[in-house]
Amino acid sequence: MMPLDVLKTADCGACDRHAAAHGVPGPVLMEAAGRAVAQAIRARWAPRKTLILCGPGNNGGDGFVCGRILRQAGWPVRIALLGEAAQLRGDAAHAFSIWDGPVEALTPESPGDAGLIVDALFGAGLSRPLDGVAAGLATQLAQSDVPLVAVDLPSGIQGDRPETGGVSFRADLTVSFHCRKPAHCLEPAASLCGEVVIADIGIPDGWREVAHPVARINAPDLWRDRLPIPDAGTHKHQRGRLVVFSGGASSTGAARMSALAGLRMGAGLVTLASPASALLVNASALTAVMLKRWDADADTGEFLSGLRATAAVIGPAAGVGEATRRAVLEVLQQPAPVLLDADALTSFEAAPQTLLARLRPQDVITPHTGEFERVFPGLLARSTNRIEAAVEAARLAGCVVLLKGADTVIAAEGEMPVINRHACPALATAGSGDVLAGIIGGLLAQSLPAFKAACAGAWLHGDAARRLGGGLIAEDLAGMLPQVLQAQAAGLRRQRALARLLQAGPSPGQ
Repeated sequence: MMPLDVLKTADCGACDRHAAAHGVPGPVLMEAAGRAVAQAIRARWAPRKTLILCGPGNNGGDGFVCGRILRQAGWPVRIALLGEAAQLRGDAAHAFSIWDGPVEALTPESPGDAGLIVDALFGAGLSRPLDGVAAGLATQLAQSDVPLVAVDLPSGIQGDRPETGGVSFRADLTVSFHCRKPAHCLEPAASLCGEVVIADIGIPDGWREVAHPVARINAPDLWRDRLPIPDAGTHKHQRGRLVVFSGGASSTGAARMSALAGLRMGAGLVTLASPASALLVNASALTAVMLKRWDADADTGEFLSGLRATAAVIGPAAGVGEATRRAVLEVLQQPAPVLLDADALTSFEAAPQTLLARLRPQDVITPHTGEFERVFPGLLARSTNRIEAAVEAARLAGCVVLLKGADTVIAAEGEMPVINRHACPALATAGSGDVLAGIIGGLLAQSLPAFKAACAGAWLHGDAARRLGGGLIAEDLAGMLPQVLQAQAAGLRRQRALARLLQAGPSPGQ
């Protein structure tokens, strides 16, 4: 199973020291790491002229091991070393000592006629921008079509920061070890990694006592057992009541997409709350979603209570201004969980503390980067990465924060942050965020805890997009949700059947 934990660079080092203290010394780990890189290469490419760029530290040592394994398998391998072999120390010096081929000095001409290049220069071990011959090669190889494999991370990328701060190598494949680092998951570094493989190199159990994950990768195992899957005795009134608030006559599509997504996610009753000016527009486009006139000048909280709502979505194309601010604050006085998106967040740009003071643990906010900056001004710039920023935002807001992007981060107080990369670039289209709001709203309406609803919603939204592929538009996403949910229901049945078998133990005679 794919490892889900994400560790800071320093904690990865702590895991190595833990291994050494429990009978797995550095040379053994380095041998396993280099062998894993060689195996990943051989699984993807046929033998070809291969150049391994080795740096002066342990990343270079991994490269020497990889080169030896490939050469033993019949690959033509050259190694180019940055620095002097006499300066190698520790495990890297040991790996160099058992390399059975020549070593050349790294120069701009080193790539030559290589058909594959392995970047084992620095990995996450460099805390400054690339310079000299390494920087020149990074620029040169970025214009080349020769496949490049990075060991740990493409050189020039720091493990905990997604920004390079200068030039860096761009990999087709990155092989790292034990757990991902933040840079494997966050943009733009994640795209520079290409395909990411995390290899088990034999870190002994107990490593969690010395290293503490900063996040997990989103996956169904984190929330699938809480998905509200109905049985034969379930009726619609047990499946929750979602209310989605519409904008005016010329701004209705976003809320309708949210409402339809909430209905597809299983909410038993979904009502679109519509201003009088938009009633005819909305009525002409709705079927299964119910329609109710909503007067923004009246008490929106009482309106929500009158519908016995178990969750609400407000913000998609709601309009920016005092009316939306007032409606949001009134809705937040009701016990039902609320998802706030788009205009519901931007309306508080001038006074974000007014909103933050009213949010509760059962609420979810889903800002993109611009909206996040309006509610939490300067926080992204002050943070090492988006994980850190989302965690601090969740602390300030006291609710679930879903920071949207290609590297969506979900955070809540008392929860391990989750990074969702189960998506596709086609989601960069108008309205996809409105659908996400409705998906999460539908789960909230069915009493899924807010953090799990946000994690599940982000993954399911991405899964629908992956199934549709290129050319999708936001309206397509809700129609794909039945397939997505059926796949998860089947997975849950298999999971429960396996659990029953394990609990029962072997049958008599086995």
